[in-house]
Amino acid sequence: MPWTCEQILALAPDASAAKSGRELAMPRKWVSLGTDVDAAWGECQGSANDPYQTRIDLSEPAFKCSCPSRKFPCKHALGLFLLLAQQPAVFSQCGRPDWVDEWLGSRRERAEKKEQRREAGAAAAAADPAAQARRAAEQARRAEAREDKVARGLDELDRFLRDLVRQGLATVRDKPYSFWDAPAARLVDAQAPGLARRLQELAGVASADGRWQEKVLERLGRLHVIIEGYRHIAALPSDMQADLRAAIGFTVPQEDVLSGTGVRDQWLVLGQRVHEEDRLRTQRTWLWGQACRRAALILHFAPAGQPLDISLVPGTALAAEVVYFPASYPQRALIKTRLSNPRSLSEVLPAPRREREADGNGHGTVATALARCAEALATQPLLETFPLWLETVVPVRIAGGWNLRDEDGRLMPLERGCGGTEWMLAALSGNAPIDVFGEWDGDALRALSAWVDGRLVRCSWPDPVGAQDLEG
Repeated sequence: MPWTCEQILALAPDASAAKSGRELAMPRKWVSLGTDVDAAWGECQGSANDPYQTRIDLSEPAFKCSCPSRKFPCKHALGLFLLLAQQPAVFSQCGRPDWVDEWLGSRRERAEKKEQRREAGAAAAAADPAAQARRAAEQARRAEAREDKVARGLDELDRFLRDLVRQGLATVRDKPYSFWDAPAARLVDAQAPGLARRLQELAGVASADGRWQEKVLERLGRLHVIIEGYRHIAALPSDMQADLRAAIGFTVPQEDVLSGTGVRDQWLVLGQRVHEEDRLRTQRTWLWGQACRRAALILHFAPAGQPLDISLVPGTALAAEVVYFPASYPQRALIKTRLSNPRSLSEVLPAPRREREADGNGHGTVATALARCAEALATQPLLETFPLWLETVVPVRIAGGWNLRDEDGRLMPLERGCGGTEWMLAALSGNAPIDVFGEWDGDALRALSAWVDGRLVRCSWPDPVGAQDLEG
């Protein structure tokens, strides 16, 4: 795939690395430059006696540099990648140096060993049924112990909610954050982190302006549904059991998910955002199946200061097999098999809206999008966010708030206080229709990207580099 400068800069870990990378995207900064179909490499003279050796695996992409920087990718990798995108003619087509071959070989070797270990583990388990039975018994014992802890935690949460309702919702407004933190901490001890997060979020909801009473009551109702559902979980279908367990905080091993059958399609990378909580960074990447018209949410986690996955770049598309986690209305997913290298979205989506097929690519109008959301909630009432792809909408400011207005004149409110996203969309639109992709929480849409004149523009916040145009 021909990478654009904007897509490359979107990989930068912070604004400083992006700025330094731009400064290094000059041939005079490099002692040697080379490339082939699989990789690019170069030697950059830095403060050390020997030049830094930088290499890029173009298939993912992946990076390695001999510099001491702890950022990933470092400024040298960004500079080399930018230079390749801007001036490919300055790269020689000679054979790879040994230090590039060794790195690519070690990457292939690690991938092969990982697959061999997985196969060996499966073979060993099949060959020793007694050991497999012991492991299964130990897992069952741990699972039973956790189920008991969760049940006790839910009983305590039920008492807390009943006391809260008995006192009246009017008292919630004056409660400090510590009022919610104490029962949330007990839920963490009860190994129910999903419920702890939902309870802590109530503090912010109660202190917000507007319809805070309705929002608090709605969230309390969802907590009550989870409690009652878990008490009768054995009588529920397996998909609903998976919904409840996910809401409480149970995890499903990725190996179990990847063992299932996936959906093969051309997946468009439409939106991405990163948020940090308790020194854990979470990256939410939304894919959209071009043929199946389904969304898939890919989550990646990293401790604060550690790099996140950079293989899924908004503004690209890849053929892949995606497998969903068990759920009544599946959204979260994993990429099981990549069937092709990424391509630019401009190669797979027509630029002018009028040239598209009659029913478009996304949800279309506000009414259609909300109808799809209602169907999802009827199937899975515990959904907290729903991805919407609105087509031919215009950002408009009404009574101090920003909305997206579709061709039928219906409005969808945009989330307030998202770092100027509303003004960015207005500037991109210029009062002309655009397509907007984002996350709907039942009250407002958090815009993550916009499709304008044949390019995807990222507008999610926070963004370490700033909002970047991802399609040149």
